[in-house]
Amino acid sequence: MGFFRGLEKEEYDREYSDRELVRRIYQYFKPHGLRVLVIAVVTVVTSLLSIVPRIIVSQGLDRLVADRTNLVVLLAIVGVTLVGGVADWAGNWLRRYLLGRVIGTIMQTLRDDAFSASVKHDLSFFDKFRSGKIISRITSDTEEFANVVRLVTDFLGQVIQVLILFGYMFTISWRLSAMMVGMIPIVLAVALSLRRLARKVTREGFQIIAEVNAAIQEAVTGIGVAKSFRQESKIYGEFTEVNRESYRVNLRRGYTLALSFPLVNGLAGVGTAVIVYFGGRAAALASISIGDWYLFVTSMDRFWFPILSISAFWNQFQSGLSAAERVFALIDAETTVQQTDDKVIEDLEGEITFENVDFRYSEQEQVLKDFSLRIKPGESLALVGHTGAGKSSLAKLIARFYEFQSGRILIDGRDIRTFDLNAYRKQLGIVSQTPFLFAGTVSHNIRYGRPRITDEKIRTMAQQIGDGTWVATLPEGLETDVGERGSRLSMGQRQLVALMRVLVQEPAIFILDEATASVDPFTEAQIQEATELILQQSTSILIAHRLSTIRAVDRIIVLREGRIIEEGSHDELMEAGGHYAELYNTYFRHQSPDYRPPAPDQDVAYLEKLPNREERLEDVIAS
Repeated sequence: MGFFRGLEKEEYDREYSDRELVRRIYQYFKPHGLRVLVIAVVTVVTSLLSIVPRIIVSQGLDRLVADRTNLVVLLAIVGVTLVGGVADWAGNWLRRYLLGRVIGTIMQTLRDDAFSASVKHDLSFFDKFRSGKIISRITSDTEEFANVVRLVTDFLGQVIQVLILFGYMFTISWRLSAMMVGMIPIVLAVALSLRRLARKVTREGFQIIAEVNAAIQEAVTGIGVAKSFRQESKIYGEFTEVNRESYRVNLRRGYTLALSFPLVNGLAGVGTAVIVYFGGRAAALASISIGDWYLFVTSMDRFWFPILSISAFWNQFQSGLSAAERVFALIDAETTVQQTDDKVIEDLEGEITFENVDFRYSEQEQVLKDFSLRIKPGESLALVGHTGAGKSSLAKLIARFYEFQSGRILIDGRDIRTFDLNAYRKQLGIVSQTPFLFAGTVSHNIRYGRPRITDEKIRTMAQQIGDGTWVATLPEGLETDVGERGSRLSMGQRQLVALMRVLVQEPAIFILDEATASVDPFTEAQIQEATELILQQSTSILIAHRLSTIRAVDRIIVLREGRIIEEGSHDELMEAGGHYAELYNTYFRHQSPDYRPPAPDQDVAYLEKLPNREERLEDVIAS
């Protein structure tokens, strides 16, 4: 399946320099400036509390060497060590508590921004990029970013300790201090030389995790289809393949990053040995005291720790930068749909005009070419045609889900690109071919687009459809739990809930892509009632699959390859005997109450007389 393709960047990915990333990250910390200042003060105080006991022990050791019977000094050393340890623990607890609150708030804001950017993208974005990978950026990557912020604050605390300790030790012996400083460039150069490699393997690690998440999301979403076709072993095999690839990528990442710590640690060990040797000689020659030598030796771990952290935690640091890079790329990704203004439209009459519109999904997939159409306010229009004729594309362009390449679309004579999309879409009612219901009750789904509508109003409207019998068939009426994606309801019940959701919204423009799934005649009659109620109050565009719907509209538009080839009423088009008549006799005539099935040889003989008979024969055989 080529899962290594999942390690490639998405089209909207971009590489940010470290300076750009730091600047973006700073913008998230800026509102918490006061808390960050408090954390900085606590960090400095905690650093002092961890260093002072070492200095006191060093001086106490010199006194004990001079007077080995002085128990007061020994007890003082013990007391200072104990109090210093407790104070250090309390300071670190307070710092981590305050830091946890700041990081938690920042991570929440970052996730909000990433999620908000995702839902604002047009549908072409979700057509092109897998939802599992987008989810991974919003969840896993923001979490990794939070982890690196914690590491950075720990690192800064260590640096403050080193600076304070080094300043004191420099006053004791500038030669030993200079030796310590002289080792830093060597160790630091080795640690930083691994930076690019660490960023590369870390980025690959995130990309493969996104691939794993996408595979899981797709498998769980499609588990019903997999079970129907007995393909559980296949989706398990596909997941196993991507999981093995994840193992290989992360193993390579682990090997690469594991190289850095031993290498830098070995160099630090050499530096410590140098200080022990020359410090011991200085103590033997009385250039420094035994206590001072003890302070130098025991402080070496504190001195090297920040530098070792650069190496040991560089992988996490690079993980955090890679995570931030991926999240910011998602936030910064430009939407294809571009508005030129944000005019708020309060009430629409519903006039829709296409003027010489060109639209394509990709360079190779032209859908509409120089397309023009006018739909009058309050008019109901049915779109019919073969798959790929452009029916759904017209509906998506009216809803502004996709961007057209040239021409104009006017709503009530105003350019659709000048509208505030939120305000505009509030006046649209859309029912997709596969109705989507959110987890919750039936009433919760009905009031989705109009949250403040009362239960009484919903009951009244529901009563207008089949005298409310469809509600009576639900186990708990309007409070029935629909399950995930409406799984506890039949397809017909889902369609009724979706239509009710639009009916209570009272939209100016109604778009219906009829479901192709068959329902029982009683439910179909109720669906038709609900549809007609909406048709009475809206300009309606229907992608029709039912004969009853086609006959109910004011005008029928017949599309072929993105062009209007016929238009008129059902009777007018049947009388003309053109393409619509072909479609009707192929797809719709069996829905007529007067229909009597012909003998198979008569059906084929009839179809052979029609233009494009090979296509018609294939349709009959397929159905």
